[in-house]
Amino acid sequence: MCEVGTRPPLAAERGEPPGGATAAERCRDMGEQPIFTTRAHVFQIDPSTKKNWVPASKQAVTVSYFYDSTRNSYRIISVDGAKVIINSTITPNMTFTKTSQKFGQWADSRANTVFGLGFPSEQQLTKFAEKFQEVKEAAKLARDRSQEKIETSSNHSQESGRETPSSTRASSVNGTDDEKASHGGPAEAHLKSENDKLKIALAQSSSNVKKWEVELQTLRESNARLTTALQESAASIEHWKKQFSACKDENDQLRSKIEELEEQCSEIDKEKERNAQLSRRLQELETELQDKELELEELRKQGEVIPQLMSECESVSEQLQAAEKKNKDLEEKVRLLRTEVEESKHRQTNLKTELKNFLDVLDGKIDELHDFRQGLSKLGVDN
Repeated sequence: MCEVGTRPPLAAERGEPPGGATAAERCRDMGEQPIFTTRAHVFQIDPSTKKNWVPASKQAVTVSYFYDSTRNSYRIISVDGAKVIINSTITPNMTFTKTSQKFGQWADSRANTVFGLGFPSEQQLTKFAEKFQEVKEAAKLARDRSQEKIETSSNHSQESGRETPSSTRASSVNGTDDEKASHGGPAEAHLKSENDKLKIALAQSSSNVKKWEVELQTLRESNARLTTALQESAASIEHWKKQFSACKDENDQLRSKIEELEEQCSEIDKEKERNAQLSRRLQELETELQDKELELEELRKQGEVIPQLMSECESVSEQLQAAEKKNKDLEEKVRLLRTEVEESKHRQTNLKTELKNFLDVLDGKIDELHDFRQGLSKLGVDN
């Protein structure tokens, strides 16, 4: 299988003509094809707590399903720059779980971790989950087919093993009646059974050796591919190191220029600020000068009307004296009126007292008249 470990340099960066093989193209050349691709933020479970999520990528990266036709297997692969952050082989026992509207996760026992993906939308998460289920079913079907092939091969080996002992047993029965009579039946039957088991094991071992040879050849080819990819990655790393060094030098130069320009801009800004302050001060002084001129004009006008104001002031003083005199006369009249009012109140009090006494006398007379009337009424009744 193809290991997508580092990003190879672009054709233009290596000085090659366009059309150079990328990492995905090398995977396709080696029999591994991308069947679904999306973008998501990648997380892994914290190995110490097994609870918190640790970001595996600083930003959304490409996450792809790959199918390996040589091994009939499926993988989820994601690369962030030169780092492989997901390399998970899908097995029928895996389950993709949606934990929120935009987040899903699955556990990989081989990698001993749990991967989490954060998607920009719920629709992309649903598509990824559906594809995971499809790939899981395909992996299960591939495993079942592989087991059927192994069982069929094992059955063929067992049948061939059974035929060989039976023929041997037939020849033994036909030609060793004397031996059977002399040595006894149970021991010979046990030896024949052990012989049958050894022949079956030998047939299975031969079948397994062939499988192991095929597997070894596949591993050698994979090792050769990995070696080539590693060499290309090393060359790519050296190229990127040179590019990084050149960019760093250029960045340092640009940074020094930017600092110089910032210093110049700072001086210019300070000068502009000083000019603005001077302009504001000049405007303030002009405004103060205009105010002073207006005050001076007002003072001149007031100086012109001072004589008229003095004459008016004298007239007002005379009027004030006359008013004060009138006020004194009025105060004297008020005092006299108050005295009269007090005397009137005193007379009213005396009159009220006399009136009350008169009313009391009148009430007494009325009571006497009432008694007298009652006496007269009584006398008229008696007569």
